[in-house]
Amino acid sequence: MLDAATYTPRLKADYKDRIRAALKEEFGYKNEMMIPKLEKIVLNIGCGAEAVKDSKKAKSAQEDLSKIAGQKAVTTKAKKSIAGFRVREEMPLGAKVTLRGDRMYEFLDRLTTIAMPRIRDFRGVKPSFDGRGNFAMGIKEHIVFPEIDFDKVDEVWGMDIIIATTAKTDAEAKSLLKHFNVPFNA
Repeated sequence: MLDAATYTPRLKADYKDRIRAALKEEFGYKNEMMIPKLEKIVLNIGCGAEAVKDSKKAKSAQEDLSKIAGQKAVTTKAKKSIAGFRVREEMPLGAKVTLRGDRMYEFLDRLTTIAMPRIRDFRGVKPSFDGRGNFAMGIKEHIVFPEIDFDKVDEVWGMDIIIATTAKTDAEAKSLLKHFNVPFNA
């Protein structure tokens, strides 16, 4: 039986044992603190027009995102009213959650080993970095995660996944994520 006090996620142990040394050798860091690491993973589901028609859609998205993340997601609300879209201020429009620590490593492990292989016609993710070492990707169907029971889903949501790292450049961040087995297509 696993003891919660001594349990370390597989990717976290791999980072400490193998990835840090590989990055230090690859980029020639002189200080251990210069080696990039994962900072956080932010998951977001936006319901858009569906939430405007039915307010229960945002609640459904929040529940699904909470199951995927393993912690409670917060509802995102409209900042201002937009009459053309029938959106009122403070209207729930989606859900988001920020993962840090062990949950972050567990989610990245599930994403790369279970969810991504289940994506239809998957040939790798496009390396889209922001110039400061942060990576963003989108998934068209949230049902690729094993936590979601396909039969109980009322709506299939798209999902944004943002991986924030401490890397200074995109090359360092891409190398870090490649070591974490993120399958890039280019």
